[in-house]
Amino acid sequence: MSEVTKTYEEKMTKTLNNLREELQAVRAGRANPHVLDKIMVDYYGTPTSIQQIANVQVPEARMITITPWEPKMVRNIVKAIQVSELGINPTDDGRMVRLVFPELTEERRKQLVKDVKKLGEAAKVATRNIRRDGNEHFKKLKKSSDVSEDQIADDEDELQKLTDKAIKKIDEAVSEKTRELMTI
Repeated sequence: MSEVTKTYEEKMTKTLNNLREELQAVRAGRANPHVLDKIMVDYYGTPTSIQQIANVQVPEARMITITPWEPKMVRNIVKAIQVSELGINPTDDGRMVRLVFPELTEERRKQLVKDVKKLGEAAKVATRNIRRDGNEHFKKLKKSSDVSEDQIADDEDELQKLTDKAIKKIDEAVSEKTRELMTI
């Protein structure tokens, strides 16, 4: 595998890892602390993730508790969760925030599956764009004739194999999350 092909493989791997992170944030009916990853709390004027200012635990299958290290941050955490797209109303007792995840309805599950498929499709498009950029790079190399045509053909084949492998992994990640969402 050439150095150029490795560059495109790294980009495809980053795309896949990004998809996996996004899929972790999709709520599947049971408590998953990763749903809080993208929620930022106003911490003395600085947007800060909840995990950096509080202890996040999952005491039950459908509950997350958030205990801030500074009790006065409870209000800010509640406000940040309410304005987020999490769709859960937090409750607090002045010292701790509780998030109770309701059972997902069939309709909500189907909507989440659609959202997961959209994320997967976006990852596939990004992967194909990486392949396109690689092929354009190889065409430029062919014109400059710094590299043999056989080497360029080998690199193009290798890039196509990497693309196929990445798309297969994307499909696997999407189908795994879909199974998780549809399991009651």
